[in-house]
Amino acid sequence: MVLMNKIEQMTRDEIRTMTKVPEPTLRRLPWYLAFVKLLRGKGETVISSTQISKEINVDSSQVAKDLSFVNVTGKTRVGYEIDALVEELEDFLGFTSSHKAFLFGVGSLGAALLHDSGLKQYGLDIVAGFDVRPELDGQIINGIPVYHIDRFPAMREQLGATIGVITVPVDKAQEVADQIIAGGIKGLWNFTPFRIRVPENIVIQNTSMYAHLAVMFNRLNSTNR
Repeated sequence: MVLMNKIEQMTRDEIRTMTKVPEPTLRRLPWYLAFVKLLRGKGETVISSTQISKEINVDSSQVAKDLSFVNVTGKTRVGYEIDALVEELEDFLGFTSSHKAFLFGVGSLGAALLHDSGLKQYGLDIVAGFDVRPELDGQIINGIPVYHIDRFPAMREQLGATIGVITVPVDKAQEVADQIIAGGIKGLWNFTPFRIRVPENIVIQNTSMYAHLAVMFNRLNSTNR
């Protein structure tokens, strides 16, 4: 009885924090969000898990299970109100909050990410780029200033970014990660194929385009055999 009373006193956010959302679910939720926003743009007001299932090619029971982690309830034989679903998904995924980030390695990929204004719409606000090349110090790319890496500690203190986007050469990935973690960065978005080692209190997300290419090439080869 005491335990039940404590649970009833918890806020929804506290319960959400205690419940670790499976990573596959977190990967699928943005797919659902993109689809329902597309429907909203067409004037639709409600959506069922079955409709999402058919479009995203995910079992409808899995869709319902994924959405059970989000603070939104569907109506029997009606579905989910699209406006409410969009709002809750964006909030749950962190897209409605602004997260300041620094980008490290302003090469072709790094510069492309600085040009990607869409990231800011999803809550990632890259406020500065850093590179070792002196000739890049002081440049402005898409309104974002680029500094020499030596200026990172001062800019970290001034701007308060907590996320580091890593697009440096693979042989520098661990060195740069160690440097920026020591400087106060708490989350890393790693675009290099190197698997960076980080302390337990640091959040890291690896996004290797080369790994995805390998999967695609392998499946193409299997199809052509």
